[in-house]
Amino acid sequence: MIDKLNFLIAVAREENFGRAAEACNVTQPTLSAGIRQLEEILGVLLINRTSRYHGLTPEGERVLEWAKRLVADARAMRQDIQTLRQGLIGHLKIGAIPTALAMVSSLTTPYRAKHPGVRFSILSRTSAEVLDMLDNLEIDAGLTYLDNEPLGRVRTVPLYAEHYCLLTSESGALGDRTTVTWAEVGRIPLCLLTPDMQNRRIIDRLLRNSGNEPAPTLESNSMIVLFSHVRTGEWATIMPEKLANTLGLTERLRSIPIVEPDAVYRIGLVVPQRDPMMPITAALVNEAKRLAATLGTD
Repeated sequence: MIDKLNFLIAVAREENFGRAAEACNVTQPTLSAGIRQLEEILGVLLINRTSRYHGLTPEGERVLEWAKRLVADARAMRQDIQTLRQGLIGHLKIGAIPTALAMVSSLTTPYRAKHPGVRFSILSRTSAEVLDMLDNLEIDAGLTYLDNEPLGRVRTVPLYAEHYCLLTSESGALGDRTTVTWAEVGRIPLCLLTPDMQNRRIIDRLLRNSGNEPAPTLESNSMIVLFSHVRTGEWATIMPEKLANTLGLTERLRSIPIVEPDAVYRIGLVVPQRDPMMPITAALVNEAKRLAATLGTD
């Protein structure tokens, strides 16, 4: 039964039978047969389809909600029993927004020291993708903004506050300043994250509130790309202070606090609101709480 519920989750996520079968490591006929058997067991049509996927029926939407709960609980039960017998082992998948990627090692390194049997996958995703992947059981935890957009049914651990700085060269525009305002920053050429990133939407709003229309000279979905351009001494960007310090400043680079206003946004760990939690996730939450105590959230 659990495997059939997994098939339904995959079809709803992928919106394509072939991709769903591939994600479940089964053939498409096996997946289709499993869905039909689930429909027969429940006595309802779950998917609107001909030869293609055309969305879930109302009953299918309701069954999908239950499927996610049941599959998640089954995974948690298996891992709980496994942990009792073998200690904490397994595969922990974390999705993180680009501005928080450099902080992930502050969680995973002490975690691995305590639980060497756990391996990790770290994925760079937008804030919306992090929440969708949590809901679809594709990741176990995420690092994202806690304040800006609805988070849904998740448990949160605030980690730190994101303050913004202008990252530029000493010889660049505003490079000789100790602080700059958003109005001033909005008048110089910038390279920024792409508009699908929540960090970019935050920056766009702050720039517009200061009287400037964002018009970056370069866009990327990677903070590393932005940082590498700024390191040439010919570009400037807006970056969270913690990230700039983690990536490392050279003699040519300056990190200048942006004030008026001093915008602050909380970054934190998000995990599914589920009790009991999977042991592998509960251990990450404990690690996040320890990290938060050392970082502070101001």
